Amino acid sequence: MGSGIMARAVVQAYRQALANASKSGVAQETVQNIRRASKMMAEPEARQILGVTEQSSWEEILKKYDNLFEQNAKNGSFYLQSKVHRAKECLETVYQKKHQGTEDS
Repeated sequence: MGSGIMARAVVQAYRQALANASKSGVAQETVQNIRRASKMMAEPEARQILGVTEQSSWEEILKKYDNLFEQNAKNGSFYLQSKVHRAKECLETVYQKKHQGTEDS
């Protein structure tokens, strides 16, 4: 009996929290962040796809990206082309953060 009351209280609190979040726009922002994060690729996977190392320069990464993207545009698959593009996006974020870190120092 006590667990039933507790379960109802938790559900009611959850519903109230959702209602409050939707009023403030937090719910929509959270959903967008989850969607964005699910599309992001991990850095090691991105490096593996493009065939670069942590020591590779941004110019090397762009050369690899251009080469792989063009190969898959001509006679490859859209899936592979999109993986190559996501890998470049991931590493672009990493290199931008590194660049900002060196400017702030």
